Amino acid sequence: MAKRERPPQKFDAATEAFRAGLHLVSAHPLFAPLLMRIDVNRQRNNYCPNDGWAVALENGSIHVHPTRRGESAEWAYVLAHALLHFAFDHFHVGEKSIEWNTACDVVVTKFLGDLKFGKRPVDMDADLGDLASMSEERIFARFRRDGIARGLDSLSTAGERSGDLFWTPQPAHDSRRERWAHAFAAGLTASVTSAVRVAGGYESHLGSTKEDLSHAEQARRWFINSYPLLGALAAAFHIVERPDVAQRLGITIAAISAEMKEIYINPASALSISEARFVIAHELLHVGLRHEARRQGRDPHLWNVACDFVINDWLFEMDIGTMPEFGGLHDVSLRGLSAEAIYDQLAVDLRRNRKLATFRGIGEGDMLEESPDWWTRVDAQTLDDFYRRALSQGLTYHQESGRGLLPAGLLEEIRALDRPPIAWDVELARWFDDHFLAIERQRTYARLSRRQSSTPDIARPRYVNPADDATRTYAVVLDTSGSMDRAILAKALGTIASYSIARDVRGVRLVFCDATTYDQGYVSPDEIAGRVKIRGRGGTVLQPGIDLVEKAEDFPEKGPILIITDGLCDRFLVKREHAFLLPQGRSLPFVPKGPVFYIN
Repeated sequence: MAKRERPPQKFDAATEAFRAGLHLVSAHPLFAPLLMRIDVNRQRNNYCPNDGWAVALENGSIHVHPTRRGESAEWAYVLAHALLHFAFDHFHVGEKSIEWNTACDVVVTKFLGDLKFGKRPVDMDADLGDLASMSEERIFARFRRDGIARGLDSLSTAGERSGDLFWTPQPAHDSRRERWAHAFAAGLTASVTSAVRVAGGYESHLGSTKEDLSHAEQARRWFINSYPLLGALAAAFHIVERPDVAQRLGITIAAISAEMKEIYINPASALSISEARFVIAHELLHVGLRHEARRQGRDPHLWNVACDFVINDWLFEMDIGTMPEFGGLHDVSLRGLSAEAIYDQLAVDLRRNRKLATFRGIGEGDMLEESPDWWTRVDAQTLDDFYRRALSQGLTYHQESGRGLLPAGLLEEIRALDRPPIAWDVELARWFDDHFLAIERQRTYARLSRRQSSTPDIARPRYVNPADDATRTYAVVLDTSGSMDRAILAKALGTIASYSIARDVRGVRLVFCDATTYDQGYVSPDEIAGRVKIRGRGGTVLQPGIDLVEKAEDFPEKGPILIITDGLCDRFLVKREHAFLLPQGRSLPFVPKGPVFYIN
């Protein structure tokens, strides 16, 4: 039977042109901060008239015609036109008339003409005449006195004789208008700075005055000078505020790289100083609490979200800054829970929670991924120690200087960082101790020892090793699929062999599993250490190997099972005592009931 091919998706020229125009607006430093705070609606049956391009709503949204065709430059012009209505606060007047709307259109048209941004659609072309030098209020007064001049009603993006300003009921004091003005001011500053750098061919110097520093840099220096808990961490990091870097990394607000010691801020986010303090503290706590190293194979985005809930709640308790509107995750019902507990709750509904946004963006984590083997490198281990020490010493200085109380959960995690983590082989040794008690030599008179010359008439017993205990064994189910690293296999087998010898385990039931099962029977620990021949290296099916051990008549009923795998396997069920050995950074596709030891 011939394989049915999926029909190719239909190319939508109108949608592609609109997206290209939207990208032009989002890439412009003047409009990008404002666009982040405005919702663009291109759904059917919105408020945009059939003959229009777009309309601006007082509630902070732009409704765009869903099917209209136009060039990308035309869409960029239309979207910029609508954004400027918010930037110039054209909704502040009490009278909602077509005269005021047209006066605002004249000012916006003049501004975009001078800026030379986008391409004005043909149906919006008109001669401004002497109105180009007037303000909205003066133009409005003329229109009320003399009427709207012929042709000027075509300046509206809603079509001729239709206003593109839609008023909606708003509270007496709407803080969104202040944020729009602040975002436009930030965009204007970024636009002028970008133009100066392009014209001059240089970057700003590091020795800038406070007035020249960005809000993010001022926030970083505030932590160094005034907040000891995060001062050492803040001093170690460099702020990167470049639009091209933020766009390349897909950063909406901020992100952090522990390995590069950089905090990335998107200039288009237009953070206030209070918001910048919150964001900088948020990112520094990610690194200081070693959230990336604690992920242990969990889903990166969900783990990032779980850590965000914990950190943001602590920052609220400490009253550090103001949480930005976008990417700020906070739920009072999760207060007091650890990141691991919150992750378990999020994992129940993956489809919904994968859409949660961090400061980096929707479905993205603000802890930038490092190289897969970063924890095994010498410099990365030194870096990890540095972050632990920096936060621990910061806590000491914070408490000695009496800077204020800290959340109990944060104190517990910082103090836990002071204690070095237990190595995986030490934890595995404890597991062996729990299942195999040390054997004590027994005294017996069955075979006397040599008599002492001073007391030849006194018979003394001698020490003998106890008889072999058939129940003193365990099973090793070894994942020998092609994805298993040979170095990990060698390290794991060598470790369990040495522990088996130290605890007088005479034989180990060894089973290899990949696409099929290879039963090696009982082998001595010496053979496991260096002379066993690995079979398989194909797929991964572990359940048959588990079943083989559990149903074997010559295997003790209470014998434990040690499962060595990389986690890239199907779900399986183990009915008796067991434990897992996994490479660092991997996880199982289910919640394990036995202990898990991570090999590094």
